[in-house]
Amino acid sequence: MTTDLAALVKSLDLPAKVRLLTGATAFTLADDPSIGLHEMRFSDGPTGVRGLKFIGGRVVTLFPNATLLASTWDDATAYEVGRLLAEEAMAQRIHVVLGPTINLHRSPLGGRLFEAYSEDPLLTGKLAAAYVRGLQDSGVAACLKHLVANESETERNFMNSVVDEKTLHELYLLPFEIAADAWSIMAAYNDVNGVAATEQQYVNNEIVKGAWGYDGLIMSDWFATKTAGPAANGGLDLVMPGPGGPWGDALVAAVESGEVEESTIDDHVIRLLRLAERVGALGEARAWPSDLPKPDSPVRRQQLTELAARGMTVLKNDHDLLPLDRSAAVALIGRHALETIDMGGGSAGVNPPYQVSVAEGLVEQLGAGQVTVVDGVSVRTRPVPARGGFLTAPSTGAPGIDVILLDAAGNELERRFCAQAKTMIGMDDDFTGTVATARLVADVHADGPAELGVLGIGRWTVTGGEEFELVAAGTGIGEEVLTPPVRTFTPDAAPGRFEATVTVDGMGLYGLIGHAATRETVDVIDDAVRAVAGADVAVVVVGLTEEQETESVDKSTLELPGAQDQLVEAVAGAARRTVVVVNAATPVLMPWLDRVDAVLWAGLPGQEGGHAVAAALLGDIEPAGRLVTTFPSADGASPAWSVTPVGGQVAYGEKTFVGYRGHAAARAPEPAFWLGHGLGYGEWEYSDVRLVTGDAPSITVTVRNVGRRVSREVVQVYLRPVERDEPVRLVGWTSVTVEPGKSARVTVHTDRRLWRRWDVESHSWAARLADGGEFLVARGLGDIRATVS
Repeated sequence: MTTDLAALVKSLDLPAKVRLLTGATAFTLADDPSIGLHEMRFSDGPTGVRGLKFIGGRVVTLFPNATLLASTWDDATAYEVGRLLAEEAMAQRIHVVLGPTINLHRSPLGGRLFEAYSEDPLLTGKLAAAYVRGLQDSGVAACLKHLVANESETERNFMNSVVDEKTLHELYLLPFEIAADAWSIMAAYNDVNGVAATEQQYVNNEIVKGAWGYDGLIMSDWFATKTAGPAANGGLDLVMPGPGGPWGDALVAAVESGEVEESTIDDHVIRLLRLAERVGALGEARAWPSDLPKPDSPVRRQQLTELAARGMTVLKNDHDLLPLDRSAAVALIGRHALETIDMGGGSAGVNPPYQVSVAEGLVEQLGAGQVTVVDGVSVRTRPVPARGGFLTAPSTGAPGIDVILLDAAGNELERRFCAQAKTMIGMDDDFTGTVATARLVADVHADGPAELGVLGIGRWTVTGGEEFELVAAGTGIGEEVLTPPVRTFTPDAAPGRFEATVTVDGMGLYGLIGHAATRETVDVIDDAVRAVAGADVAVVVVGLTEEQETESVDKSTLELPGAQDQLVEAVAGAARRTVVVVNAATPVLMPWLDRVDAVLWAGLPGQEGGHAVAAALLGDIEPAGRLVTTFPSADGASPAWSVTPVGGQVAYGEKTFVGYRGHAAARAPEPAFWLGHGLGYGEWEYSDVRLVTGDAPSITVTVRNVGRRVSREVVQVYLRPVERDEPVRLVGWTSVTVEPGKSARVTVHTDRRLWRRWDVESHSWAARLADGGEFLVARGLGDIRATVS
């Protein structure tokens, strides 16, 4: 029986309605017993359901990142991830998971690309739709984000994305259209063509709620809403977070003055109640299961290892070096081998039960006697909170720190054990009262020189009595949470206990830094070269960190940070054979590519990362991924490059020629690797390619595995239109797993949405593309196997 939502809304007076349209807290919505509305709980969720606390909340599962999962090119995998995330949400009684992120990889410099799926709108949309189904089949709402043209982080709260009408519809809105069964959508921080995303009459009302008939809820990104009347009239249904914000009394006044019709408020509340009904927060409250897998359970370990390894991509594999011979003596080298980066920075971060390094995973498989592990060069310019037991909390003896919060009178408000050596103050607090001072304490475990430090805005006093102040750098809203200032120092002798006290004024992230003092690069590289002398194969693990792959900051180069390129060059020159594992979610430059034997792109593989990399390297699980982003050959060598606003604006001047589309049209140099590239552990022959005509044509093809191992192939079909102003575009794909020596007949159905073209004169979808052109049947555009006119 469907609830009469309009009747419930009619029973409320105007202030009661408006009260429901702003969050009650940072991640919850208000209840209203008079209409049977219960509290709704939201959580960030791109790589795990973090819960109601931004930092230091409950221990939860850390999943592989979005680009790694998308690299499977598999709807079933996306659905499975959504289903598992729903379990994680239900374990915490979370009603809405804030994901998936479906902005496109417009430029490889985008700092938040690791949260999003691909540079291609069809691939992004279809994977997102499957993920949404996986979540919502369990009664947990998905939230598509960020609507729309939110492809850069620099000045993201103020910048204006300038994108023409055709490009907006054919590229950037398309993933939202495909996945519009999601029960909620998040409006972005940025402006679009001069209008704030939270006030977009055209996008929110005319397109999403009008042309698409979307009946879900549109919420703001956190702190994104700037106005009352314009945002309410512009299609925004819910302001987050709360309890403050620009609505409340101001929105009541806007209705009373006639600026906003009360019927508009009613529509917002109906959409909110519809969301509540869908997730079990209206009427009789839903029951929550109690027998769900724990984050560190054996079932989760197996699921996460397989998800991560299956998405890893073999970029190069000369002489079939991979998978590695299990009897080989291995020299494992690199900072990322010991401190594997398993997640990006910002709101996607979670508090996992553990993170397995590549060194731990490979040694577990081959044994310590067969694997020589050598640290690599420094990979960071900015210190981060301690990880791995260098600092331990006196209260527990476990890796992390203790934090004591005090009010202005010196009274203790709370004591916290912080396993991540950092904590949020002023946002995640459960107590009543205002924090004036925080004391951070840890025991230091150092065998030699150590670097210690603090992060967070405020006046600090540290062990030894030194006093200093850390202030905001002025990089924009959210700096105190996402990129707070740091200060480090190297004492003559590491103290047994490190204490720091900071004055607190408002909300911010605070923590302690601790790690071994940095060695000279030349000494580190010399150690690596010596280590490979007795090895059959060198495995060098390189990559990025959350300095480059994070919310709020864009990259300035695709070069690996530090002296990692020099490290690879030196090892490749000394080793018999060299494998490079790239621990990064997005493209990097590989100037050493011709001098190494194999390259495995490993993404940000989640808490089971080291086990997954070992399984892929040894062939226990085939790394059958295909790239979701084109890898440029050099800085600047992509159709869209700069993400830095000029005069407050980022012009999408490449139009629909983003990524592989622009490379294929010679609008950028030949890339290092095309979208769709991936070798897996099979070898393939294609034959008997046929076109089946119709409104949305299909391609049939026979694929034969001529390799020596069972392998999964991803058959991709691209359309190259006859019109010169229309780019090549992915129109369909399918996958098949085949035994060695066997064949399979597969059919790729093209998607009719890729046959449309947006007509700028009628402002609508025109007839399909003109007849003519050709289909490209390919293993990525760098390996076209057949052309069909």
